[in-house]
Amino acid sequence: MSGPDKKISRRGFLISNTQTAVGMFTVLGLTSCRSIPNWAAATPGAKMRFGLVTYLWARDWDLPTLIVNCQKTNVLGVELRTEHAHGVEAHLNTQERQDVKKRFDDSPVTCVGLGTNFDFHHVNQDRLKENIEGAKKYIILSHDIGSSGVKVKPNLLPEGAKAEKTIEQIGQSLNELGRFGGDLGQQIRLEVHGVKTQQLPIVKQIMDVAVHPQVGVCWNCNPQDLDGRGLEYNFDLVKNRFGATVHVRELDSKDYPYQQLLNMFVKMDYQGWILLEASTEPPDRVQALAQQKILFEKMRAGAQALV
Repeated sequence: MSGPDKKISRRGFLISNTQTAVGMFTVLGLTSCRSIPNWAAATPGAKMRFGLVTYLWARDWDLPTLIVNCQKTNVLGVELRTEHAHGVEAHLNTQERQDVKKRFDDSPVTCVGLGTNFDFHHVNQDRLKENIEGAKKYIILSHDIGSSGVKVKPNLLPEGAKAEKTIEQIGQSLNELGRFGGDLGQQIRLEVHGVKTQQLPIVKQIMDVAVHPQVGVCWNCNPQDLDGRGLEYNFDLVKNRFGATVHVRELDSKDYPYQQLLNMFVKMDYQGWILLEASTEPPDRVQALAQQKILFEKMRAGAQALV
């Protein structure tokens, strides 16, 4: 304080010092919750972590390169997109799966889960069964490599089919996968995605059917999040069903209110992963990823100051 008339509230003092401590631990590379004292970890949003979806920026990195680049940038969690250069697919044999698990176990990087393209809106019941069975294979793979869940999608409400019937079918498919995944300690993460199915009121209807506790919503930062009564209203529709992953685009993008979104996640003390699913092509992806991690920490601190 610069003078005797300036005062700071106890709440302000705690927030300020918590942010300083968390920032210090981040600089030191001590980002796991076990590395942060209880008084700092108790701050809302302190256990929320920043990671990477390998969809675009890491699409051509093999697994060793991916892990090294995550360590360089202090981005210590990844959702592995299937059909990418990392090669973590259901055809891996037992030894290969153990090798993937060991690579992560021997590093500070967490494999958060697998990002698949399985979907469950199909009118053709053979295609529906094929997608359900395919998802089960990746649930087993996720378990075997030590990750905690699998991302799936609702892609559309088919023309000519009753929306209510499709919503029921998607929800019941998720329940089946939830039961299957629950036996393996795996979460089924429904990405907010598709044509009409990316609308949060539709996602809520799906989740009202998909009641299994191992099924959660993966928020996905679509323009439609702002439709109707706005972001906060749509967020509240599904916030009690959030899974362990959230997808965001570049946090400095001007076409989505990312600070407002992080404010809401901090306010509810979300303790999962905020995963960057990048959409641009920077000349140096590693540097860009490091910058996004710094921006995340800054935005989280700003959100914590409001709590």
